[in-house]
Amino acid sequence: MATVRNESVTRMAMLLCFGTGFLSLAVHWHVSDLMEPPTNQDASGVYVATAADTATKPKSSILSETHKANVSRPIQSLLAKVSTPQKPSTVLASANQTHVIVDLSDRRVYVYRQDQVIASYPTGIGKKGWETPTGTFEIHNMRRNPVWRHPITGKVFPAGVDSPLGDRWIGFWSDGHNKIGFHGTPDDSLVGSAVSHGCLRMRTPDVRMLYQQVRVGTKVEVRQ
Repeated sequence: MATVRNESVTRMAMLLCFGTGFLSLAVHWHVSDLMEPPTNQDASGVYVATAADTATKPKSSILSETHKANVSRPIQSLLAKVSTPQKPSTVLASANQTHVIVDLSDRRVYVYRQDQVIASYPTGIGKKGWETPTGTFEIHNMRRNPVWRHPITGKVFPAGVDSPLGDRWIGFWSDGHNKIGFHGTPDDSLVGSAVSHGCLRMRTPDVRMLYQQVRVGTKVEVRQ
């Protein structure tokens, strides 16, 4: 009896070992199939479906992938638009699109662009004996931080915070010796008064803005 029992145990052990080995081999084959990369990849590694793939896939899977592709296209298009913002226009108005009118009676400067007033500034004007000339002129000279020579004494005033011309000069009249134009002033209390030697004195922020709005060649009309 002992010999029969031993042979039975031996047979069961052999069957168990054989079954375990077969199961391990089957699992190895399945895992290898899953890890093997698809043969139809493009250079970037993205899977590319072929006719054979779509023929073997369920219809629901094909529709799902098509839906994802259709959804991704507008999203990519939107991201492209967001990532490339348009630069603002840097086109400046030409001289013939802008003109300036100086009204000596109300002591103001009016800037017109295509017949529309876009700005208005108070200004000082020429005093008695040095009246601001009237007529139609053109801007012929523009300077930042100008140097000024007194028309009577000949004294030269360098550019700086105390310069009688401020930090902007926009010239539109000259007799070959004296010059008249728009300029700033270190004393805003003089703006609106008849105190200059013919020039048009403006507050510093105003003349800086005017300097940006006009060009050499811009028409200037001075009215009484």
